[in-house]
Amino acid sequence: MPLDVDALLAPPTPIAAAALEVLTAWSTPALVNHCLRSWAWATTLGDALGLDVDTDLLYVAAMLHDLGVTPSFDAHAIPFESAGGAVAWTFAAGAGWPLDRRVRVQEIIERHMWTWVDPHQDPEGHLLEVSTSLDVSGAAPERWDAGLLREVAARLPRLGFTTEFDGLIHGQAHRKPGTAAERLDRSGRVRAGGEVWSALAP
Repeated sequence: MPLDVDALLAPPTPIAAAALEVLTAWSTPALVNHCLRSWAWATTLGDALGLDVDTDLLYVAAMLHDLGVTPSFDAHAIPFESAGGAVAWTFAAGAGWPLDRRVRVQEIIERHMWTWVDPHQDPEGHLLEVSTSLDVSGAAPERWDAGLLREVAARLPRLGFTTEFDGLIHGQAHRKPGTAAERLDRSGRVRAGGEVWSALAP
């Protein structure tokens, strides 16, 4: 059965659609496509693993997870994932989510920079961590169908994402030593991921 990419990328709820609107208003096209691809990788892997996932929560987290690297939301004193989590908490409050749900979206975004999130304890956090690792660093592409990777990447081209994001992470690492961004910057995995994606979806 052919993949319905439009259905895959569509926001599952009006609140999710509002999160996409926020992302689009404050991010570059390359970052927008990264967040949408991350959602696609996260939700399809969640289905494949049979995880019980709150799709609305996961979509909002995927859309807002990198706002902390944008000029308007880059906080000088805290890691970018913490800044993004704070933006998401505030967005969720405005959307009328209860406190525990606001905290959950904040946690998911903060945890996407962890090296591992337990899928049984936090399925949404796990899926955002592995999906962003795939999209940024080219990690474990074998966990997804190769045709899916190519089709989504064709619909949402990278638009120089590797170069842009590598520069953003390098800036975060320089200004915020000891953070996960510094670890990622030292690893060289952003540039390596660009090479992986050039082979996966040229």
